Amino acid sequence: MQFDRGCLSPYFSTNKENMSVSFDDAFILIYEKKISSIKELLPVLEKVLGTNKPLLIIAEDIEGDALAALVLNSVRG
Repeated sequence: MQFDRGCLSPYFSTNKENMSVSFDDAFILIYEKKISSIKELLPVLEKVLGTNKPLLIIAEDIEGDALAALVLNSVRG
């Protein structure tokens, strides 16, 4: 597997000094297509929400309202 880029937004960084992401005991979602609607992620997000664990999403791309909603959730904590 090869990654062409890293985080889509600096708001996803857990270490603001070096703009990196580090998670312990995270859920990992691997999605082989582009995610453009938050509706595609809602079932997964609802299951992860009650666990207090981070979610790492690996996808072809995340755009539109899906990216906006994920950034907003990240900023809000």
